[in-house]
Amino acid sequence: MKSLKIFLQNRKRIKQRATPFSLFVVVLLFGLFFEAYMHNFNLVYITLFFVFATAFSAGPIGIRNIKNIEAKFDGCGRLFANILGECRIKVSNKGIYTAWALDILFEDKKIYIGSIKGSSVEFVKVEYIAPKRGYLYIKECKIESLFPLSTVRFQIDIKDCKRVVVYPQPKGIPLSKYLAISKNFIGDESDFDGVGTYSGSESASRIHWASVAKGELAVKKFVKEYQSQKLEFDFIKAANSDEDRLSQLTLWVLECEEAKLDFVIYMPNGILDSQKENIDEILTKFALY
Repeated sequence: MKSLKIFLQNRKRIKQRATPFSLFVVVLLFGLFFEAYMHNFNLVYITLFFVFATAFSAGPIGIRNIKNIEAKFDGCGRLFANILGECRIKVSNKGIYTAWALDILFEDKKIYIGSIKGSSVEFVKVEYIAPKRGYLYIKECKIESLFPLSTVRFQIDIKDCKRVVVYPQPKGIPLSKYLAISKNFIGDESDFDGVGTYSGSESASRIHWASVAKGELAVKKFVKEYQSQKLEFDFIKAANSDEDRLSQLTLWVLECEEAKLDFVIYMPNGILDSQKENIDEILTKFALY
C-alpha cells in the first residue's frame, strides 16, 4: 500500500510527454503486427512482443530514474538588460542510485547536466540574456530526462522559479569623463594606474608614447584622490530619454560602487542617497522606474 502511494505521488509530480521518436515506435509496432498477421512468422511475433515490452518498460524505468531528483531556483547574480548574466539551479538527488540524462529547461535554453550520483547535490549555472529591464517572469523552468529510450519526456518543475529583477543596461559616458567636465568634481591625480584605451578626448600629455611605439594608441591612467564630498547626478540632465538616462545612471552607480564613492541622484520623484540605500536597492528602483 505504501509503495502504491509513493508511486502515485511520483506520477503526479513527474510530468510525462511523448517525443517524436515515440511516433516511430508506434509505426514500427504497427508494421510488425501487420507483417506477423499477414505471414504468420513466429520470429516477427517474438520481435513484436520484444519491442512492445521494451517500449512499455520505458515509463516505469524513466520514473524511477528521475523520481528522487529535486531542483530549486537559487537566484541570479545581477542581471542587466542585453548583457549576459548568470542564474543558479540547485539540483539534489535524494536517492541512492545515479540519475541519468538530465537537462535543465530555462526559458528558451536547454542545459545538459548529464548524470547526478545518489545522495549528492550540484549547483548548475545558467547563462541568460534578458531582453529588457524590469521584472523577468520565468515561464519555463524544469528538469527533464529522456532516459531510457527517448520515447517519453519526464519533467519535474523547479521550485521557486517566479520572477527576477533585471536592471537597465549600463552604458553611456564613463564616470571619469563626466567628472573631468563636471563643476562638482574635486580631486587630484596621484599614483600611475596603468594604461587605458584612447577615447579621442584626452590631451596629448596623457598619451602613453611607449604604447604608440608598439603600434597601440593608449593613454595613461592615474589613481584619483577624491575629497569627501558626495557626487551629484541629475536624472533629467543625464541623457535625452528616460531609457538612456537610466542606462547612464546605472553605469555611474556601478563605477561609484567600484571606486567606493558616495553619491546622490536627483530623481523626478525623490532623491536616492548611497549612504541611505544600498546599490541593489537603487538599481532596483531604476529597473522598475
